[in-house]
Amino acid sequence: MLFAQQFRLLLAITFKEFLALLRDRSSRFILIGPPIVQLLVFSYAATYDLNDISIAIFNEDRGIASRELVSRIEGSPNINALVTIQHESEIAPLIDNRDVLLVLHIGSEFSDRLGSGESAPVQLLLDGRNSNTAMVALNYMRDIIMDFNTGWSESKQAAGPPAIIQSRAWYNENLQSRWFIVSGIIGLLVLVASLVVTALSVAREREQGTFDQLLVAPIHPLYILIAKMLPGLLIGLVQGSLIILLAVIWFELPLRGSIAALYLGLFLFLLSSVAVGLMISAISITQQQAVLGAFLFMVPAVILSGFATPIANMPEVVQWMTYIDPLRYFLVIVRAVFMEGAGVELLLNQYWPMALIALVSLVMAEWLFRHRMY
Repeated sequence: MLFAQQFRLLLAITFKEFLALLRDRSSRFILIGPPIVQLLVFSYAATYDLNDISIAIFNEDRGIASRELVSRIEGSPNINALVTIQHESEIAPLIDNRDVLLVLHIGSEFSDRLGSGESAPVQLLLDGRNSNTAMVALNYMRDIIMDFNTGWSESKQAAGPPAIIQSRAWYNENLQSRWFIVSGIIGLLVLVASLVVTALSVAREREQGTFDQLLVAPIHPLYILIAKMLPGLLIGLVQGSLIILLAVIWFELPLRGSIAALYLGLFLFLLSSVAVGLMISAISITQQQAVLGAFLFMVPAVILSGFATPIANMPEVVQWMTYIDPLRYFLVIVRAVFMEGAGVELLLNQYWPMALIALVSLVMAEWLFRHRMY
């Protein structure tokens, strides 16, 4: 009987939260219009740069020409990590785990063909999930091989380009930067919507003078927190579904993986986002403070997520900070499902950190809420 009463009160508070959000036309437009506009603007306008690249070399040739080419690559200032592999089976794990951005494959007849005056192909295998980074890396390698061609032609007085690049991009065959940008914007816009809506919930009660009514309501603070969470979760799910639909239909992103894996990641990401929003709301006294607190969290969250710059290029201390950012894990999930065709079993190491962040944030929010109530 007591549980039924608490549940009815929970539904009543949740309904009140929806009424507060959707009571006028402008509020409804803010929840739906800006995410769509931002999706279109960012998808067409956002660009990225890369400073360092990590590559692996699979050299089946031990001749002079291949050693000279490898030495030029090792001396490039744009390369921050160089991995030497001995077998073809090592290529896929390096790219799949994002240990390297590209693999250079030099065939066993490379030096012999150059020595006989023939052209010799070298193969570049690129990680196409970040198409902009892949294109930058490809251009770096083209410059290095062009310099090698020039030096070899002058020393051997050969005609034509000795080394010819044969490139192949994995996961994003045409290296369309929009695939990378739009998949990242899905997480960014969902974070903005869910965090702001939840951060305003308790602050609105205090500002409007209805917070005292919650103090005397015959309901446990945990149920009040759940009622405050549900609107953010539901709105985030609706907005996320709309953005995913636009990404597939309008921007033609390939949805190769499991829908269940994508929505499980979306739910855990939303849960962690609204939990952080509740912490901000429990601390804030006014709605202005709640909005400022939400943006104070969002800006570092976006920067540390890998949305704008690769996490591997960040200082080591900053890389450790990214582990408490739920957006970091969700972006991996979105891009893995869309471009790699990943399922739930391959993304377990991305799910549990978001669940842990959500749990810790909810416990802290509940403590802060009770502390401010009594």
